[in-house]
Amino acid sequence: MADEAIDDVDRAILHALQEDARSMSSGDIAERTGTSDSTVRKRIQRLESDGMIKGYSADIDYQRSGYPLRMLLFCTAAIPERGDLIPDILDIDGVVSVQELVTGEQNLLVTVVGESDSDITPVAQELLDMGVTVADEVLVRSHETEPFGEFVPE
Repeated sequence: MADEAIDDVDRAILHALQEDARSMSSGDIAERTGTSDSTVRKRIQRLESDGMIKGYSADIDYQRSGYPLRMLLFCTAAIPERGDLIPDILDIDGVVSVQELVTGEQNLLVTVVGESDSDITPVAQELLDMGVTVADEVLVRSHETEPFGEFVPE
């Protein structure tokens, strides 16, 4: 699939799954796309096997679940090593995401959640122990997401 473009049915499937993958049935998606239930199931399987759909996850409200701090750590790592460091950074307690940045001095964005500052500080130390410098810290008040608009069928 990497060599071929996705069509409107694929886009509609991706949009529906981004909206609510847990309760959106293949029948519901079939109604939206004007296709059959089996067509939707086959397309989802293909999108998964081709790596376009990487997985399914819960959207956690960390504040309500007892982790009110969400901190963004803008980090700098050696360019040849930054991609290789990501799995190790994700293994640090409290780290919920890592983004590799390709412009600017800060080239990794690490998102950490915790109950208090004492949960965040050890993460910064572990990063330092890996040879990663924390250049800036930003406390996040809220974080909202939206399904990607380009997946909305025309």
